[in-house]
Amino acid sequence: MARRTFIGGVAGGVALFLWGTVSHMLLPLGTAGISTISNEEAVLAAMRQNIQAPGLYFFPGMDMSRTLTADERRAWAQKYEQGPAGILVYRPRGGRPMSAVLLLTELASNIAAALVAAWLFATASPLLTSLGSRVLFVALFGLIGGLDIHVSYWNWYGFPATYTLAAMLDGFIGFTVVGVVFHFVIRKHVLVVRA
Repeated sequence: MARRTFIGGVAGGVALFLWGTVSHMLLPLGTAGISTISNEEAVLAAMRQNIQAPGLYFFPGMDMSRTLTADERRAWAQKYEQGPAGILVYRPRGGRPMSAVLLLTELASNIAAALVAAWLFATASPLLTSLGSRVLFVALFGLIGGLDIHVSYWNWYGFPATYTLAAMLDGFIGFTVVGVVFHFVIRKHVLVVRA
């Protein structure tokens, strides 16, 4: 059973990767809620001049290397309330948007996630008596990630609601596909072993 669980996990990860290709390249889920910056060239020129190091930036900035005084915290909160406020993932040198390294990293992370889900699926398999319960069991993994991560990003960092809902739907559908793969690769084997 461990071998089939591993095979199912790898197959599920590949299926998740293929779903991601469809959802981001053929469907609008991958771009939902993402906007472009008006007057982008002027903004990018200012960024090139003022931000040299790659990183995750939160603005307005706060010196996290020390404990702020009450006055400093109030001043920061006032700047935050006045805006603009946000987060920025920044790479000053850019890079290839669809490089082999990025694609292989995505595939590896999809396989790793599906392997964890496969182990949980195989463990719970005796309790899952129908195709619907098996697929829903795995599909909920995608929803858990969305509720925990994407809703937090919407709540704390102001990610657009459209982006949040699309990302959650993408995860739910992706793991639904994984659940179907598990049904045919892992659960079928479990039934054969017990017959």
